[in-house]
Amino acid sequence: MVLSSCALVILLPLLVLTAMAVRAQDGGPALFRQQRIGRGGQVFDCLKFRSMTIDAEASLPDLVDAEWNAARKFRRDARVTHFGRVLRLSSLDELPQLLNVLRGEMSLVGPRPIVMDEATLYGRRLADYCAVRPGLTGLWQVSGRNDVPYPRRVAMDVWLVRNRTVRVYLTILARTIPAVLSRKGVY
Repeated sequence: MVLSSCALVILLPLLVLTAMAVRAQDGGPALFRQQRIGRGGQVFDCLKFRSMTIDAEASLPDLVDAEWNAARKFRRDARVTHFGRVLRLSSLDELPQLLNVLRGEMSLVGPRPIVMDEATLYGRRLADYCAVRPGLTGLWQVSGRNDVPYPRRVAMDVWLVRNRTVRVYLTILARTIPAVLSRKGVY
């Protein structure tokens, strides 16, 4: 919470400018809120800068295909706005999650916060996931992001939960900046 507070203070001008730019593109809200599963199975609103069109959630059922079912993501998602692509490539869209960390819903490091539909993909491993707070960054995020197949993501999240140490935590934090700068697996 201390690191999150410090980061929010330091990044405040960037956060305000980003929010203004998101709103300016189409007049919609700057933040996107999506219910995710947190520690103990508690549901919380995960915050992001909105990188998609205003009606993106409503149009998803019409787009679901084999790629979505395998990766829970599209390589080329037509719903992503021009500025949204910039946000995603730079990972700036994730910065509002510092507020989730400050509120105690997330941690800086932990498993990727998942939506309800993904819980079935974790199967018996969901209990491991729910044992900790999801993280702003984590093992799969610094290991190739969306290029990592979904079953491997689950395995990485479980490994992280079962091997939590200060050293692992700090290693992942240190690997986050190079991972963001490399843009590997971002789409």
